[in-house]
Amino acid sequence: QVQLVESGGGLVQAGGSLRLSCAASGRTFTTDAMGWFRQAPGKEREFVAAISWNGGSTYYADSVKGRFTISRDSAKNRLYLQMNSLKPEDTAVYYCSVGPDPIDYELPAGYDYWGQGTQVIVSS
Repeated sequence: QVQLVESGGGLVQAGGSLRLSCAASGRTFTTDAMGWFRQAPGKEREFVAAISWNGGSTYYADSVKGRFTISRDSAKNRLYLQMNSLKPEDTAVYYCSVGPDPIDYELPAGYDYWGQGTQVIVSS
């Protein structure tokens, strides 16, 4: 049974940093793309970042480009999101996701598995 568990969320002041982690289990994910999405209250789930099956390609939403960095450790089945220069508009629940590469990285429908999410709150 595939399971994704996010951690690392919390409350941080604007301009601060957080590092999210996603622990994946149940099988190996060496041929899967992995992504981060977020959902703020009253809004649709939106793409944040994605990384290809071998880590060779990364993709970012324009709103986080230059501030967030996605990475993966395939040996440990881990996905990370380093978030710097956080803004109040980054406040959301952040979700880890996995899907068979190649996929349209920005579309939630391309991903097969999702975590339960971790809350990020950025205060002004």
